[in-house]
Amino acid sequence: MKIIIVGSGRTGCALIEVLSKKNHDVTVIDKQKKLVDEITDKYNVNGVVGSGASKATLLKAGADTADILIALTPVDEINLLSCVQAKALGTLRTVARVFQPDFGAERKSLEKEQGIDYIFNPKYDMAEESAASLGLPGAVKLEGLFEEKLQMVSLNVLPDSPIAGKSMAEMRNIVREEFLIATVLREDKLHVPDRDFTIKTGDIIGVAASREVLLRVLQKLGIVKGFVKDVLIIGGGITTSYLIEMLAKEHKHITVIESDIDRCRELMEQYPYVKVSYGSGEWGELLEDENIASMDAVVSLTDADEVNLVTSMYAWSRNVPSVLTRIDAPGHLNLLHKINLDITLSPSEISVNKLVRFIRNQEMGDAPNEIEKYCTVADNKAEVFQFTASESFEKELKLKRNVNVVAIIRDGELFFHGNGSVIKKGDKVIIVAEKKRHITKLNDILA
Repeated sequence: MKIIIVGSGRTGCALIEVLSKKNHDVTVIDKQKKLVDEITDKYNVNGVVGSGASKATLLKAGADTADILIALTPVDEINLLSCVQAKALGTLRTVARVFQPDFGAERKSLEKEQGIDYIFNPKYDMAEESAASLGLPGAVKLEGLFEEKLQMVSLNVLPDSPIAGKSMAEMRNIVREEFLIATVLREDKLHVPDRDFTIKTGDIIGVAASREVLLRVLQKLGIVKGFVKDVLIIGGGITTSYLIEMLAKEHKHITVIESDIDRCRELMEQYPYVKVSYGSGEWGELLEDENIASMDAVVSLTDADEVNLVTSMYAWSRNVPSVLTRIDAPGHLNLLHKINLDITLSPSEISVNKLVRFIRNQEMGDAPNEIEKYCTVADNKAEVFQFTASESFEKELKLKRNVNVVAIIRDGELFFHGNGSVIKKGDKVIIVAEKKRHITKLNDILA
């Protein structure tokens, strides 16, 4: 595909690195010639120096024949204007990143009125990922969310894990909740397990359950020790505002530490049910004053990696059960991975994953059962798809090998099914399949 990326910041560079390996025809636009030269020297991509909001610059980049333009500058208005200009020139699909809550709230109307195909807000996405990851230990990784109903995580089966040596049927008898182990990665080989499959130490398993049930499943499997009730958030920015609203719906007790006194006042006025403290999250005394050791979770969301690192390592040393750390710099991310400091949240990584899914969806075309959501799991060896069943697809399922129905969402209700299930018109169907099955439409799952 011919793809134009406007803006060569951290997310833009990370996306270029991924796309350059997939043989896409990529062109980057940036005002800074030095950045463009660095990128074109490092990757097999084209570069244009100039403003992505300029028609002349866009034409130089080939916007009149491009499949997708993705605008990732730091300025929301430039990103939106770049998309509008590119669409007018002939670009088939456009994507804009926005940071401001006002634009985020108007996403649907902007997409409809301005013809922008996808608008995403990384601050909201970061909050959503934080909320979904809350309470998960470091051995568990969030993989995907589907229709706000289904959540998928990957889990390393450690030597002392209570599920090692258990069959799927035995685990179902222990847990007695609606869940599915969708994938097992064993010695770099993918398995889509049946009920007789036995889990072994060293396996990486993909677990799917509804968001409200997942923590109960992990608790009954001995992976999670308790539920999250008291949450300490370091940093009071826009991401924290989104996260507060999400956690308030779950009746969490929330404390926020913020280093800007004016922002503290704003938070107190906006969220009177939240305890807001003024100070720096890296001060051990302040963390102790807020009784950090009694917290069920600490989420460090400041804009400074160093503050987040220090805060999270301190929380870890105080045996906080769940520690979530926002990290921007790849070097810092690698550091945390080496010491396994629970959950790391990278804004650029989250954004790139979303953008790659969007691009993959566009590659699939406009088939009747086109992919609505997509992600890769099991170390990129399996794919998870969401389809909506058309009227012509109402039949009993007999599935190909290493293909399974993770779940069906029917009239807003979540059901776990498999071989022998019946899919009806309008069902949201979530499928897991070995990557080499090359699933592009719902009919492809059938044996």
